[in-house]
Amino acid sequence: MLEPAQRYDGYRSYSYLREGVDYKAFDLAPDLGRVPEYGGLELSDAQRERVTGLLADSVVVSTHEHPTMFPEDITETIDYNRHGRHRTGYEGLARSGLTAVIDNFMDGTACVTSHAGWKWTDIIADLGMRFSDLAHQDFVIKAETLADIRLAHETGRIALIAGLEASTPIENELDRLDILYGFGVRQLGIAYSEANTLGSGLKERRDGGLTAFGRKAVERMNKLGIVVDVSHSGDVTSLEVIEHSTKPIIITHAGARAVWPTNRMKPDDVIRACAERGGVIGLEAAPHTTLSPQHPRHSLESVMDHFVYCVDLVGIEHVGFGPDTLFGDHVGLHKLFSGHLSLGEAHGSVEYDEVEYVDGLENPAECFWNIVGWLVQHDYSDDEIRAVIGGNAMRVIEEVWER
Repeated sequence: MLEPAQRYDGYRSYSYLREGVDYKAFDLAPDLGRVPEYGGLELSDAQRERVTGLLADSVVVSTHEHPTMFPEDITETIDYNRHGRHRTGYEGLARSGLTAVIDNFMDGTACVTSHAGWKWTDIIADLGMRFSDLAHQDFVIKAETLADIRLAHETGRIALIAGLEASTPIENELDRLDILYGFGVRQLGIAYSEANTLGSGLKERRDGGLTAFGRKAVERMNKLGIVVDVSHSGDVTSLEVIEHSTKPIIITHAGARAVWPTNRMKPDDVIRACAERGGVIGLEAAPHTTLSPQHPRHSLESVMDHFVYCVDLVGIEHVGFGPDTLFGDHVGLHKLFSGHLSLGEAHGSVEYDEVEYVDGLENPAECFWNIVGWLVQHDYSDDEIRAVIGGNAMRVIEEVWER
């Protein structure tokens, strides 16, 4: 694990207020040390030095995370969410090596029921509350422009890019996309598992594809400069979004269905279509998703089996990483919300060995150290590593955001 970033001064979320007086106190899982460090990499001193150098010198981008802290007792999450004051894991981020992270705000006050039940007011409240906290510190930058990401890289900070996993809260009001952009949102998913006014989610038995309203929404996102994501969309909807978009998209967090045959993974034709239009697939590591026959117990090695497959399928310039991690018990969180997140439908009937956590990719603080360590260990060049840990994602972000 990396040493803490020099620009981090120890700030903790909402420390300008009185915990337990101005807002409800919760015992939160720690940013660091919740589980043992990954022991699967055997690196020489020279290799470790190379990992540290690559993370320090490169623009490192996670295409999908939830870098917030959750209660130590995961059953308190619903109450925690209802209070609408998620804590950013600043200490963990300071050791992550990240330059920029797409932070998906799915977990605010709206994640009490289901993603399909998100309310517009809940999303606005969640964005505003988190941004209020960001405004009281100087290490994590709210990133709205390419200049913000460059500033973060030049000054040893982290650029936080706001995103939503689904566009469900806009309902049928196209101008809400402009409002989200005005609030700072720069990445949007189409649908999360269940169909909405834009298109179908991956749990639907019949995928109706991108709707007429969905086509208008994709056009508006292209014009505004919002990166489009289809990670939780159905296959037909995903293909039609890619075809209709005038800008490349990022599948921010998924894997290859050819490696692990569940709906949560993407089939070859979707991955190819994304790459052919200049896009990128970010490989995810949420518990029990990117498994493989060679590594059925979910770990860094399982995820890298998807990496190797996708690189062989579409080329290294179209692959990145969106580990989809958080600070807390991710497996417990999935169990808590299993009835709402539709994990059964998404994962299908494929049997797998349950793990307590994804070894090597448990939280945002450790992911990219271990990913780069694996790449160094497997003799990828510096240019190849820089591409997959950030360069490829930046290429898409630059094309979508440029004005």
